Amino acid sequence: MLRYFIKKIQSLALSLLVASLVIFVAVEVVPGDPASFMLGINAQPETIAALREQLGLNVSLWERYFTWLTGMLQGDFGTSYTYRTPVAEMIQDRMVISLPLAVYALVLSTLIAFPAGILAATKRGSATDTSVMGVTQLGIAIPNFWFAMLMVVVFAINLRWFSAGGFPRGGWGDSFADYMAAMKALTLPAIALALPQASILARVMRSSLLDTLTEDYIRTARAKGLSKRQTLWRHALRNALIPVLTIIGLQFAFLLAGGIIIEKIFFLPGLGQLIFQAITQRDLIVVESVVMLLVFAVIIVNFTVDLAYGLADPRLRSGK
Repeated sequence: MLRYFIKKIQSLALSLLVASLVIFVAVEVVPGDPASFMLGINAQPETIAALREQLGLNVSLWERYFTWLTGMLQGDFGTSYTYRTPVAEMIQDRMVISLPLAVYALVLSTLIAFPAGILAATKRGSATDTSVMGVTQLGIAIPNFWFAMLMVVVFAINLRWFSAGGFPRGGWGDSFADYMAAMKALTLPAIALALPQASILARVMRSSLLDTLTEDYIRTARAKGLSKRQTLWRHALRNALIPVLTIIGLQFAFLLAGGIIIEKIFFLPGLGQLIFQAITQRDLIVVESVVMLLVFAVIIVNFTVDLAYGLADPRLRSGK
């Protein structure tokens, strides 16, 4: 397991290095100068040059890249061109909303998908299986922003159980009441993000479990006298988790990075709002840092999933 862990660490470091280079080059080659954008079309060349020097844009591309890269290794993401505040502080302020939202949505997705997928697999060909697959197909076909608007109309406007959007001004607060108010503000967005992902995960769970149930060792377990329930929980389910873990890892990365539209619908000041504003304002350092952070989250999640593979399937640790 240690050798397997070291190989994955090496792969992670190389992936992060390549990702940082690709992100920096992709953002920097986009037409448009941040200094010219900030000063407007009537700005004098001398003023633009002075601002470029102040922002550190007058040095070579490679020098800016290595300054940005070494700064990130030390926890310094630079300073926003527009707001003149540390990017790390801006990300931290937004992460306290986006990260709990992604985790909340992933937990809801898993809690919905696992029972649905297992039920459909164990009732293969029955009306229950057909109903579950029909609902999941509907969940995949309908975009999450449509779910979001529908829930705003039903639960916020008609029933008035939730607010239509926004986040408590005091954030998560210090009391249990403040915490519950923040969780309530994230409930509708989390459900809107979770339902389509739960539909995908349920179908993967069903397919993987059906493949596992046809294996020889499952028949051997049944021949030794284990009941269907015991065979399912002791043998089939664990071996069916490999592709499911992959989807869960990818879903978490999507939920963390892909909630821009949902955050706009519910007026949540998360990472989605931050990166959208930075793009419109040509705040390149913010765009690069936020995208790099999201890529880092994706790679870390995949790394964790790979370790989970090794724990779930000993054959992967031995390289067979």
